[in-house]
Amino acid sequence: MKNLINNTLFLILSLVIVSCSSTQKKNASEKITSKKKPNIIYILADDLGYGDLSSFNENGKIKTPNLDAMASEGMMFTDAHTSSSVCTPTRYGILTGRYNWRSRLKRSVLRGTSKALIPNDRSTLASILKASGYQTAFIGKWHLGWDWAKNENNEIDFSKEVTNTPNDLGFDYAYGHCGSLDMAPYVYVENGFATQIPTELTESKSKYGWWRNGLTSADFVHEDVTPNFFRRGIKYVQEQATAEKPFFLYLPLPSPHTPILPTEEWQNKSGLNPYGDFVMMFDDYVGQLLKAVKDAGIEENTLIVFTSDNGCSPAAKIDELTAKNHSPSYTFRGHKADIFEGGHRVPFIVKWPASVKAGSVSNQTICTTDFFATSAEIVNYKMKASDGEDSFSMMPLLEGKDRSTREATIHHSINGNFAIRKGDWKLIMTPDSGGWSYPNPKKDKDYIKTLPKIQLYNLDTDIAEATNVQADYPEKVSELKQLLTQQILKGRSTPGLDQKNDTGNTWKELSWMN
Repeated sequence: MKNLINNTLFLILSLVIVSCSSTQKKNASEKITSKKKPNIIYILADDLGYGDLSSFNENGKIKTPNLDAMASEGMMFTDAHTSSSVCTPTRYGILTGRYNWRSRLKRSVLRGTSKALIPNDRSTLASILKASGYQTAFIGKWHLGWDWAKNENNEIDFSKEVTNTPNDLGFDYAYGHCGSLDMAPYVYVENGFATQIPTELTESKSKYGWWRNGLTSADFVHEDVTPNFFRRGIKYVQEQATAEKPFFLYLPLPSPHTPILPTEEWQNKSGLNPYGDFVMMFDDYVGQLLKAVKDAGIEENTLIVFTSDNGCSPAAKIDELTAKNHSPSYTFRGHKADIFEGGHRVPFIVKWPASVKAGSVSNQTICTTDFFATSAEIVNYKMKASDGEDSFSMMPLLEGKDRSTREATIHHSINGNFAIRKGDWKLIMTPDSGGWSYPNPKKDKDYIKTLPKIQLYNLDTDIAEATNVQADYPEKVSELKQLLTQQILKGRSTPGLDQKNDTGNTWKELSWMN
């Protein structure tokens, strides 16, 4: 009897120990899972060309040691594309995982006084991360519109709260300016309020430092805007490094877009022109941010993305650069605004020591819309049917698997012209550049009339898009045209329930659909 009692007590005690151990392991597992959520930093350059980084251009003349080091410590993507060849549309795609032309923005960009483009009920990269336990911050150039308060004369009242801001789209903290650095008003807005009331008119008409005449607040110094955003980004990283929650920092910079304003310390450093100096300055600040991450002890599990919003702008004085053997577009045709590769193929680097192999390279086609679904997969966020309609997760690629679920990629120019890329084939639905390079839709009209209405290139054999083979491959033209039409009208390019484009499915300007 005594042995039976002892055995029973031993069994009960064993079960209690196992139960406690199981609970401890579960709690430990939950803590580990929580810790495994990486901090995320998304650095977006403005008008930086594919060939402006030494790591992407073996013949490049601009020294970019910090971004080159980031590339060697992470993964380079050689076939990365922005969803548009200009600013606003690409920013829309990054934050929503959706092509901009599904919104009301069919061409061009917003201005500094434009109304908010993204409705508050649409999921954004910030909102899904916030819902997944992240602290979220935007610091930089917004360029997606917000709603300024107006007085009785329909003028902006800078003393009143701004509505429909980044704070309404998932950002706990938001600090930046509304348009590009050459678009008035020149005012910082922090969590919905102007940091200072603008009282002066400023204008610069120099060759490289031009910006539009407009109201400027005393704390808004054009030459210091890029340094200011980096300083604040670094400070944010340092503050969040010891916090319990992981953080997401969206850092879209206004450089090296015009006005091209290298600080005195960086002037004449590149041996090229002020644009080259500005890129070198930008690279140095990226290095300071990367160092801050390392010094804070969070480098191992911090996922850092670096890319540009489109190709290099002619404002960089590309002719001056090429005269000194530096090609901002590398071997690609065109530049910012164009439907050609130089307009939307960009450098793209991901550094994440805990999960991404150092020195790795992916030659798979990706789009800047893809980081939405990638982040959702990382944090186990279940996307709704209306989330990230054009976003494919990059996780298989980051894990070193040479495959992608992206069937095709749709490109878009400043004029609203379309192209579709599938495999090595690219179909362009316009006879011209769709933007600013030759043949220019406005300047070269007579010549354009002599050209075929569409262009087809095999990028495997003709990366420079030099020979239009549309007449030789009518079946390929038909296939790609049909796929482009389908992906536009379905409201999505990813698998899932059909969605509606914001302005309906009437596309009168798309002649091939009629």
